[in-house]
Amino acid sequence: MPLASSTTTSSRLLSLLSLLQARRDWPGGLLARRLGVSDRTVRRDVDRLRELGYPVQAVKGPDGGYRLEAGLQMPPLLFDEEQAVALAVALRIAVGTGAGIEEAAARALATVRQVLPSRLRQRVDALEISAAGRGAEPQVDTGVLLALSAAVRAGEELRFDYRSPGRPEDTEPRPPRRVQPHHLVVRTGRWYLVGWDPEREDWRIYRADRMTPRVPNGPRFPPREVPGGDVAVFLSARFKGSASTDAWPCRGEVILHLPAAEVAQFAGDGVVEELGTARTRLTTGSWSWAAFASTLARFDTEIEVIAPPELRAAFAELSRRAARAAETE
Repeated sequence: MPLASSTTTSSRLLSLLSLLQARRDWPGGLLARRLGVSDRTVRRDVDRLRELGYPVQAVKGPDGGYRLEAGLQMPPLLFDEEQAVALAVALRIAVGTGAGIEEAAARALATVRQVLPSRLRQRVDALEISAAGRGAEPQVDTGVLLALSAAVRAGEELRFDYRSPGRPEDTEPRPPRRVQPHHLVVRTGRWYLVGWDPEREDWRIYRADRMTPRVPNGPRFPPREVPGGDVAVFLSARFKGSASTDAWPCRGEVILHLPAAEVAQFAGDGVVEELGTARTRLTTGSWSWAAFASTLARFDTEIEVIAPPELRAAFAELSRRAARAAETE
């Protein structure tokens, strides 16, 4: 009987700790209902957690309640099975974030894996992830990401140095740049800061790996919404060369003398329509007409331009340039 009671209490303590970790504040009565015990039992269990080192604070108010505060030392954490697997998966894919935390993530994964039950460890080990396309792309210092994120959260103007591509390091130093940071985002393995430039009165996008924040930050600024209200759409539009909507500024329609299956795998966000065994209609776009023609030429097949005339003119100019290049010795 005592053994059964002890087991029940331990199980209830784990359930209570899990609930306290799930949200900031818990009314005492709600905790009691979730655990199926009395308010008095909840108070006793909270005292037991405090004895184990968990900083559970009482919350004053009409309902009263409890809150799990951050302590000076990290007590043992409790994860259910789904949380443990999710944590391990997140650590595995951390290598593809470009945040420069690969070594720390690997050590953390080894620690988590060591304490996982055998059945969960097998699930995690069965997940094999390889970071493709990373190559020698620069990593972002974790301290830089934390500084940028802190400025975004505080709504403080950021002063920073920026390494422009192709600019020698020994050139005369420039004065620090200023930006009102609004979003820190990661896209295809690279981190970008999206902010409002008060001098140019326009939105700007900066690569975080080229930024060196200055201390201290500048004054606070009021929040501002990116064009369209969606930072992901805004960022995608800017990378397409569009100043407003997430659409290519140059769009056209062609017929390629290739099967649709061969076109689709390289069509990106284009629309592919099969016209026959070896003819495919492709509607897509690019940031310039010259780039559009060059991209289509990579299909290495006959191309029929349907529209617009600007694309046909771009092909004509591309052919003239190619002819001159072929005559150059």
